[in-house]
Parts: sequence; structure tokens; C-alpha cells
Amino acid sequence: MMCMDVLRARSNLRRTLQWMMALSVLATLAGCTTASRATSDSFRLLFKRQVVATPEQVAANRFPQAQLKTPDLSAVMVLGYVDAGRQSWYAGSNAVFQLDSTGLVTGVSSPGRQLQARIIGASPFVRLEALNASTTVQREYDWIPSYRMGVQATGTLTRGDIESISILGKERSLVRFDERIVGGFRAHNIYWADPVTGFIWKSRQQLGPSYTVELVQLKPYRPAKD
Repeated sequence: MMCMDVLRARSNLRRTLQWMMALSVLATLAGCTTASRATSDSFRLLFKRQVVATPEQVAANRFPQAQLKTPDLSAVMVLGYVDAGRQSWYAGSNAVFQLDSTGLVTGVSSPGRQLQARIIGASPFVRLEALNASTTVQREYDWIPSYRMGVQATGTLTRGDIESISILGKERSLVRFDERIVGGFRAHNIYWADPVTGFIWKSRQQLGPSYTVELVQLKPYRPAKD
């Protein structure tokens, strides 16, 4: 029992440090006057409803980019840095979104909201292209400012049909996956992934009550190969 308490305390401390790191990044961005000009054009698209990036805009920016829409934000965000596979994407000075290497949104940090989502145990998203039957996904969420931590839920992930998805004017044949989440949290996530690599090009992921993140990869991050 004591070992479990120690592990739980360490987990809570790690999550607290993650929140503090994300908030410090936001504070730095908000006060920065010499931010990279390469990202400024993308940042100017913030808060314009129904933002649609053009191929020319994406090509002009050398950084990885993704189109983002949430209940309170519409933007083309850029990749800031990668730490041990954890990607931090900047939506201007107003929000930082965390993604993992599979394309799942794992966190949102903004001045008025911090949300985190994580998979407990094995993740079927690591080899999504190999999923042919339904499988379960054990999830856990933290929500601030409601201060609900460790909310547990179970997702059922199911492979669907091939659908044609247009991204920057190019049609892509992607496999649709639906994930229905129940338990301490109810949601319906949708992912459109490459049938060969499992890379998620487009998704609609709900990270908290009434907070859905719609994400389209415009210029994906490609890690360097050894």
C-alpha cells in the first residue's frame, strides 16, 4: 500500500510539473518581443473563425504546421519543440497543445484552461494500421479549473471504411476510426489515418466536457531517422 501511495504521489508531482512547464512557456510567449518571424504569419491567423490555410501559406513556413479548431480558438499552429517524443505546438501566445508521436492530443494549456488526457497501458494507436477488430482503450483525464484529476474512462476503438479527405487541396484516402468513450467521461472521437503507416492526418478529439479539438496535419513533423 505504501508503494502505491509513493507511485501516486510521484505521478501527481509529474503532472504538476508538466502544468507548470506549459504555463511558463505561455508566459514566455506572451512577453516575447523577438519571436521567430517564421512563425508570426501563422500566429496572425488566430481568432479568425473558420481559418483555412492555403498551400502557399504552409509552404512559406518551414516549421511543421497543423490546422486547429476548438470551441474558443481557430488557428494554424506551429511545432515549437519535441522532448522525448512529446510535441509542443504553439497557437500564438494564447495556448500550447501537446501531441504524442501517434498524433493524439495529450494536453492543452492556456491562461484559463488546462486539460490533459493519457492512455493507461498499451496504446493501439502505436500501430493503428494493424487494427482490424474493435479494441478497448483505458484513459485518464485531468481538468482545470474544475480540478478534477484522474478521471477514468474506457474507449472502444473501431476501424471503419476508407474515406476521401481533402487536405490543402489534395485528396487523401484515409481509414476512419471511431472511438466511443464511456465511464467518468463520455465522448466520441474520430480519427482519419493513413492505411499503411497509421499516421493520423485528421482527427476530432474530445479532451473534456464541451471541449473538442479538431486537428488537421498540414505539414507533419517527421522525426529524423538514425
